[in-house]
Amino acid sequence: MTSDTSAVPRSAFLILLALHDGPCHGLGVVDRVERATNGHVKLGPGTLYGTLHTLAADRMIRESGPPADAVDDDPRRRYYRITPRGERALRAEAARLRVLVDAAAASRVLGDA
Repeated sequence: MTSDTSAVPRSAFLILLALHDGPCHGLGVVDRVERATNGHVKLGPGTLYGTLHTLAADRMIRESGPPADAVDDDPRRRYYRITPRGERALRAEAARLRVLVDAAAASRVLGDA
């Protein structure tokens, strides 16, 4: 995942999407992903932390302090925020996925939507 325009893995897309809503710690990201997917995706710890590490190495996210409104601040938690590079990758992947879903809908793969 080194290019802003190449496809990103599903877990990376979902984590970037979760962080688009604001800084969050790891378990909060899991909760946001689960809510965003109506419970269809629950990231396991290996996937979550491996993907966070990769996204940080690719400068798509960075560690940050807790948000000002953090009510459950635990000094052991690491908070992450999306970077401008991550925002670009998120938008590019969302646009790429939209094209694919639109093509599937036009072919009636999704039913009579």
